[in-house]
Order: sequence, then C-alpha cells, then structure tokens
Amino acid sequence: MARFEILDSDKAPLGQGPAAGDVLFALGMMYSVGRDVPIDLVAAHKWFNLAAVKGNADAIRLRREIADQMSNAEIAAAQRAARDWLTAH
Repeated sequence: MARFEILDSDKAPLGQGPAAGDVLFALGMMYSVGRDVPIDLVAAHKWFNLAAVKGNADAIRLRREIADQMSNAEIAAAQRAARDWLTAH
C-alpha cells in the first residue's frame, strides 16, 4: 500500500468522490490494528469519525468500540484532529 499517495491530497482527494468514505474507513482500520503503522487509537478514531460523516456505518460502530478504550482527552484530541482535517480539506 502506497501510504504517501493516499495521504497526499493532491494525488487522492479524500473529501471527494463516492469512495471517499471507504478510503477514510481504510485509514481508520490501518491505525486501529497497526497495519503498516503503529497502532494509534486517536488517529483511528479521527479517520473513523470522518468516514462516519461520509455515511460509512461500519465506521460508526468501530469508532464507538475504540472510544471505549480511550480517555476523554484522547477522544477530544481525535475530534479536534477530525475538525482540523475537514477545515483543511
């Protein structure tokens, strides 16, 4: 998986197109299980949150599951990161 291409907004505009929710969900999965990156629940929550906004029902469920493993401060950090991403994209 070429992570640099997925995360480069010029090459893969994540906020556009019908597959955007699936791409955001895949990023959440990547960070939640540590696929090719260290496990990072804050990042996973952020990507699941963004996928949920795009209508991905699995993202809603998994966001809830990982939130149970996070502190309130971590959840707040993930929500801020999601808002920042939406503002930038």
